[in-house]
Amino acid sequence: MAATPIRILGLDPGLQHTGWGLIEHDGFRLRFVADGVISTQAADDLPQRLLALHRGLAQVIAGMTPDEAAVEHTYVARNPESALKLGQARGVVLLAPALAGLPVREYGAMEVKRAVVGTGHAAKEQVQAMVRQLLPGVTFRRADAADALAIAICHAHHRSTRNAFAKAVARAGA
Repeated sequence: MAATPIRILGLDPGLQHTGWGLIEHDGFRLRFVADGVISTQAADDLPQRLLALHRGLAQVIAGMTPDEAAVEHTYVARNPESALKLGQARGVVLLAPALAGLPVREYGAMEVKRAVVGTGHAAKEQVQAMVRQLLPGVTFRRADAADALAIAICHAHHRSTRNAFAKAVARAGA
């Protein structure tokens, strides 16, 4: 018998485009719910962009009622100024679900690719193809949303493993 599905919100942080994807997971099956992108205007000042990002995330969380959130670690080494701005956007992306009372987990890009495709060195196209396979009816139009859905799938797989481990430990201790 399947458990009550939980709603997992995957988030792919970016200052210009933050992807989000919502799935349901009942412990065995994944189901696509919704996806989208929150975009900010490059011409706006950084505080205004961060505020727009927070407001957009708060609106998604309030409207979609997720139970948990998963955020991708971001790695940028090319330009220190860009890295700092991305880090600030990532802070907002971590903060918004935490403020809403959601548990938040973080996953590295290679970990996400490994969970979705089976290899940590998969190309973006491979990840998108597997997201389409794993979530029939998916509608993402931007790579940011596909990445967010992949993060949610990764969290679902890791969550199942953690739950199975906890049950095994409980049985062994009983």
